[in-house]
Amino acid sequence: MRALLLRPIRQLAAAGLIVLVLSGCQTGGTDDVVASEAPPDVSGPAASAIAGDMVSRLAEQIGPGKVTIALKPDASPFGQALEAALKGWGYAVVTDQKTDSSKSVIPLAYVLVPFEGQVLARLSTGKVELGRAYTVSASGATPASALSLLKRG
Repeated sequence: MRALLLRPIRQLAAAGLIVLVLSGCQTGGTDDVVASEAPPDVSGPAASAIAGDMVSRLAEQIGPGKVTIALKPDASPFGQALEAALKGWGYAVVTDQKTDSSKSVIPLAYVLVPFEGQVLARLSTGKVELGRAYTVSASGATPASALSLLKRG
């Protein structure tokens, strides 16, 4: 019975943490791509599942691969999976932050934060931020919360 009572509290806490994490990121122009980070202990299959889900949701907001994404990845499995997922959706990805000024470039930052047995994921651009909690296992990851979406005008 106690476990049933704690579940809504945990979900509310996770949603609150997502909001806090989302509100803490600011992304500027392509010269201001921020360092991104993800824990190295998230398995490759879990990283791929999270990256695939988050990029599909990002594509809903910014449109399919018609722009270049400026990304400063880390060496984590998630950083590599995110870059692969972006390319899989047709986005050109630059990691050296040098771009042709005639192209439309969207800087993208990400963070994965372990929290109470789940992982909170966030993708941030100058106009949109996405966040979601995931339950992670060695064989993959499944969404544990609704998608949090913040649009800037």
